[in-house]
Amino acid sequence: MPVYEVDPLTDPRWQELAARHPRASVFHSSSWLRALQKTYGYEPIAYTLSPPGSELANAVAFSRIRSWATGQRLVSLPFSDHCEPLVDSDVDAAEILSHVRREAARKGYRFVEIRPLAFGREILHPHLGFEVSNSFILHRMDLRPALDFLFRSLHRHSLQQTIRRAERERLEYKEGRSEEVLRMFFDLQLKTRRKHGLPPQPIAWFCNLVNFLGDRLHIRVALKGDCPVAAIMTMVWKDTLVYKYGCSDPEFGNLGGTPMVFWKAIQAAKAGDLSWFDLGRSDAGNTGLLTFKDRWGANRSTLCYWRHAATGSSSHVGWGERVGGHFFKRMPDRLLIVAGRLLYRHIG
Repeated sequence: MPVYEVDPLTDPRWQELAARHPRASVFHSSSWLRALQKTYGYEPIAYTLSPPGSELANAVAFSRIRSWATGQRLVSLPFSDHCEPLVDSDVDAAEILSHVRREAARKGYRFVEIRPLAFGREILHPHLGFEVSNSFILHRMDLRPALDFLFRSLHRHSLQQTIRRAERERLEYKEGRSEEVLRMFFDLQLKTRRKHGLPPQPIAWFCNLVNFLGDRLHIRVALKGDCPVAAIMTMVWKDTLVYKYGCSDPEFGNLGGTPMVFWKAIQAAKAGDLSWFDLGRSDAGNTGLLTFKDRWGANRSTLCYWRHAATGSSSHVGWGERVGGHFFKRMPDRLLIVAGRLLYRHIG
């Protein structure tokens, strides 16, 4: 069966498929793909069994990453927590992914990576030769109960009382996509990434997300006076609120800013009649973050990334380990920002 290539940014059928397919997420949207392309130069491509001129019935989206530092590869999708193949049967998935494997080998790519939530686990390894390259924990919160029930379901000490503390501390709240709010968010990103021994992603990435996602994206900031203390970036897709980035100032960690902005996001989601809150992926060993998400009443699932080595090995040493987290922690702000701008395009 022939497999066809589609450009998701120019073919109007792509957005139609993303809008109607039950497995689609905000990471399939042309807005997300456009931000990836403009920021990092990743070329979006989708593979489908639907011939040109027909309705797009299925597809698997990838980004072509070309890097002199980390090699060429196909990833579905970089900087995306998950990205389901938009297919309705294992047979269709096997046809498309078999073709992608052959294309990757023919063009000399190092590997093909996909990040499904659950689809195709039983065929990826035994039939297609994909191996698990990494695994995470994904949290998803049911927003359908009443708001007061949701609040009572939160962990009493670490969330309910902390949200009330933020009120007693008279933390202010700002929300939006303005240049001022984006700058507050990025400054907190810089502090948080430094704490973890990493540079921040370039501010151009966040600017492009704001520009392309528009009113589907919100930045929520808690402030003590004029000082930002915590912020999150969320996106809306269909009936789901998606948490993507969070950051805070460790000097103000006891004021309740982070629980406050999460609760504000939940209140807005309920006002918008959304049903689910995708709290994103967490490293399986990050017990602090896992506990924080558990305490919102979110359910856990395992999220696996799968790779097929097209040419040579698909594994590589983490770039942060090679450069050294301690080095980033001591780097001046200006140089840390430059490091992020230079490095992230190679690690998607």
